[in-house]
Amino acid sequence: MNRRPHLREPVWRTVRQPASVSPPAALLPWLQDGSSLTQRLVDRCGPAFRVELIKQARIRPTPGEAFALGLRPGAFALLREVYLCCGTERWVYARTLIPDATARGRYRRLQRLGERSLGGFLFAHPLIARGPFQVALATVTAVGEPVWARRSVFQVSGRRLMVSEYFLPAFTRTL
Repeated sequence: MNRRPHLREPVWRTVRQPASVSPPAALLPWLQDGSSLTQRLVDRCGPAFRVELIKQARIRPTPGEAFALGLRPGAFALLREVYLCCGTERWVYARTLIPDATARGRYRRLQRLGERSLGGFLFAHPLIARGPFQVALATVTAVGEPVWARRSVFQVSGRRLMVSEYFLPAFTRTL
């Protein structure tokens, strides 16, 4: 698999909306669980768990991402792309969008996470609120097959950021 995946924006829906294709039953708990995905992966993988930073840059979110974050069209956000890995296997591709307003002040450290877990920061924060999940069957061209994904918007002290997590074939084969 190439280092950086290329995505087509999927059609996101709530978990409860009917769809022509449904996620496999074994993956549903992973798509719906509101706890830290990072911690669940650490529990499953053990000390071989690691975060691989792919890219971090300021971008203009897609129209769908901007809408989900409540951003005006053309606004900028910090994009953070990582793989969540177990040893050499890439299990999850994670795409985080952090609006400029969120990445300032006491949360500017979000700009410097590097290969540390975002989940470790988010779930250690006492004022975190997570919005409802949306799911999609997504096309990740570097993977070569559609993968199931979820996304949600977090609010940390009233500031928003969005995390999208794509469950890669190496992970789904372990279910």
